[in-house]
Amino acid sequence: MVDSRTCARHGGDPEVYSAISDMLARIGDKWSLLIVSTLGEGSLRFNELRRQIADISQKMLSSTLKVLERDGLVERTVIPSVPPQVEYALTDLGRELLRPVTALAEWTAANTPRIMAARAEYDSRAVAPAAG
Repeated sequence: MVDSRTCARHGGDPEVYSAISDMLARIGDKWSLLIVSTLGEGSLRFNELRRQIADISQKMLSSTLKVLERDGLVERTVIPSVPPQVEYALTDLGRELLRPVTALAEWTAANTPRIMAARAEYDSRAVAPAAG
């Protein structure tokens, strides 16, 4: 996922290359991007977050939030009440990540028609019988 030029810009250090690949894989997954985008609008309680992200299971939301919290992108705050409530918000680091995530979402929205057309063109060539 990370090319040799990226590694070279960081002194060719394989540890940096590995760290970059690891973080891109982690934050580049569907659920992490959706959680970061959703929390970009403000802090939410667990069930509010789950309602806003269609099709995410409780288990997947919980495990993804733990990974994002471990990486310092999301903070978890327990609100003292009966019963206790938990709220999630982006950290400063998470808000920094929101910038490229938003740019990627905007690029995707702007280019979806071109991507769909390219897929259709490719698929039509892939299923067409070979001329012989």
